[in-house]
Amino acid sequence: MFACCKAGFRGEGESVDNFFEVRPEYQDEPPVTRFRAKAGKTLSARKWDASFSENGNLDIVKVLNRVQNGGVHPSIKGVVWEFLLGCYDPKSTHDQRDQLRNQRRDKYGNLKSECQEMEPTIGSGNLISAQIISDDGHPIQDHPLNGEAAVKQEGEESTEINQPPLEPKIIQWKLTLHQIGLDVLRTDRTLVYYEDENNRARLWDILAVYSWLDMEIGYCQGMSDLCSPIAILLENEADTFWCFEHLMRRVRENFKCTVGSIGVQTQLGTLASIMSTVDPKLHHHLEELTGGEYLFAVRMLMVLFRREFSFLDTMYLWELIWAMEYNPNLFTSYETTTSSTIEASDANLLKQCGKFEKSEMKAGRHDHKAPLTIFVMASVLEARNKNLLSETKGLDDVVKILNDITGNMDAKKTCRKALKIHTKYLKKIKTA
Repeated sequence: MFACCKAGFRGEGESVDNFFEVRPEYQDEPPVTRFRAKAGKTLSARKWDASFSENGNLDIVKVLNRVQNGGVHPSIKGVVWEFLLGCYDPKSTHDQRDQLRNQRRDKYGNLKSECQEMEPTIGSGNLISAQIISDDGHPIQDHPLNGEAAVKQEGEESTEINQPPLEPKIIQWKLTLHQIGLDVLRTDRTLVYYEDENNRARLWDILAVYSWLDMEIGYCQGMSDLCSPIAILLENEADTFWCFEHLMRRVRENFKCTVGSIGVQTQLGTLASIMSTVDPKLHHHLEELTGGEYLFAVRMLMVLFRREFSFLDTMYLWELIWAMEYNPNLFTSYETTTSSTIEASDANLLKQCGKFEKSEMKAGRHDHKAPLTIFVMASVLEARNKNLLSETKGLDDVVKILNDITGNMDAKKTCRKALKIHTKYLKKIKTA
């Protein structure tokens, strides 16, 4: 069985709501879950298993069709996501994937051990939620762990004296650890899963190790929201880490910030360009209200609409986007320094692309200037076109209307509308 859900495989007949249990005190709060697994449309565990050949090759075309039509059953989301995010090559065998998986687990173990040497809280089952060193690298004694002050053992001598100065990159890393902890304590706290402090500590460990691996980006608010669903879906911590790392490859540019710009600013500019092309009237109105910067879309693009959908609907939206953007060269592009490019004339390879990627390739757009998420954002704006044109006199009004979409959006309809906007955009720029 390929299913690898944190709660274990519980059968397709069980309500999907039971897979990600909400704490009783939050069960009556919006947003509601709209996703429902549908026989014949949703990728089931049985269909997933049947998509593999005897030696382990995956029929990615069948998988993409199912996912794009009805999403993935919760019992197998984790393992399906690993393929959608390019962790594994569909053409690989069972043995090849086992070998790669073990190599990655070893590599994660080494990274985590390296982090443990710098900060023993890593892997201890605790997390750090208060600053542990000063900006110049001096330790701050009795820092809180899981909200409780760490108490020095009786008779224990201070280790601060005669310690060599920390390297700047270690100081930089250790200064982020408490922020990761604070964010983890706030992440998906409505779920029963995070009542267990071990699960919170596990999420903190993964994010702390990632911030050491990718020092250029480090840790930024919003990453815990992206990692949390993967941490719940995949049992093995190392597998979770590498699946999250592959997701970050897609969105890490969003988190690049300088003194003069935010990481997602390029996407905001692209969104403005798309809206001016497909709906110039609405774009002109928003430009007058907000200066055309579209800053109201920052949060949605940064955390991939996590706050606008229920937990389960967010995962449904993500897998729809990843399936529609899927490119069979994805794994190769991640594992090698050079990658081949699909040509539209290669019908066999083109057939293995998702709907959005297929349109991009046919249009000769190999540079991927605009990911599907931007067209999803355009779809959200178009769905509120009348309200935005008639009820807004300032940025606050725009934000209020967009905040009201929470719990009222259908992931599949939103993606379908995004594809239509994409088609319209390609036609207009072609004839411009």
